[in-house]
Amino acid sequence: MPALTSFHDVRFPTEIAFGSAGGPERLTEVVTLGSGHEERNSRWADSRRRYNAGYGIRSVDDLHAVIAFFEERRGRLYGFRWRDRIDCSSAAPSDAVTPTDQVIGVGDGATTTFQLVKTYGALHAPYQRTIAKPVSATVRIAVDAAEVDEGDDWTCDLTTGIVTFAPESAPAVDAAVTAGFAFDVPVRFDTDRLDINLTSFAAGDIPAIPLVEIRL
Repeated sequence: MPALTSFHDVRFPTEIAFGSAGGPERLTEVVTLGSGHEERNSRWADSRRRYNAGYGIRSVDDLHAVIAFFEERRGRLYGFRWRDRIDCSSAAPSDAVTPTDQVIGVGDGATTTFQLVKTYGALHAPYQRTIAKPVSATVRIAVDAAEVDEGDDWTCDLTTGIVTFAPESAPAVDAAVTAGFAFDVPVRFDTDRLDINLTSFAAGDIPAIPLVEIRL
């Protein structure tokens, strides 16, 4: 697990990230038996996202910005925030965030801390993803569908995604605690080298800039 000091709370240039490619990956072992049947086992409890930021490069100025960002992160050494335009909100991409988007817990009258999560799917095997990097000023919280005030009733740690209620505001027994938020993905460069050929780039050859999600 990376130390907190190995993460820089800064976002990769958004205009370049919007032109990138990538998404979630999983690690599944598949064994084919002599009968032709399969046995499948998931090695990871959580998915991990990979991206190629090179597809977002449109100019030499973009390359210069990425080089500066890469150097400040010391290659693979420091993590940073990444905006995944397809999946960066508690709601669907075309919908506004609301405080009832995601269920993050159920009150018991005493518990005051709840982790932001996003649930994918509903019927067969829904997957609950921990959200550790919410975006400032986007988090909204509701208890039993009634929005509660930030500051007086609760606060959110933007470095962990943990919502903490004031002791006197602890959600009541069986009260649904829900949240809406925008979020970033914690990632790092998956290379210590940027191999940039300006001649090829001018002809349309876009350099590879691999990124991989880190688990904090």
